[in-house]
Amino acid sequence: MMASVQADWKVIAFRLKEEEYALPVQYVRSIEKMQPITRVPGTAHYVKGVINLRGVVTPIIDLRERFGFASEPYGEQTRIIIAAFEDIEVGLIVDAANDVLDLPAESIEPPPEAIGSVEASYIDGVAKVENRLLILLDLAKVLDR
Repeated sequence: MMASVQADWKVIAFRLKEEEYALPVQYVRSIEKMQPITRVPGTAHYVKGVINLRGVVTPIIDLRERFGFASEPYGEQTRIIIAAFEDIEVGLIVDAANDVLDLPAESIEPPPEAIGSVEASYIDGVAKVENRLLILLDLAKVLDR
């Protein structure tokens, strides 16, 4: 899934810390408000547990912790993006889910070579839209597939 060979992208934009990220809409099932999460022992630190979402037990990943950012208390804007990739459905905790955007293919660039940050390996590209910079996530790598 390389940004340079894609046509236009339709994405869900969301916020982590002060940055805006995006996931292609074809992976997004729904956006949910924060809800109680049942802890599951023996999982990675960024796996917060599971929720029962309309009868489906869904694992929940805190993207802040997945990327090595400091955790923050969940607030009014915190959302769980329910995403599906191949045979997996997961919830991704984000600081806020902003909007659905159409990204023209020419606005998308490959990830910079010298990012050097923890989340660099999860980046599929960077999109410039008006005065915003969106970091496009590679869901397969976020889920370690």
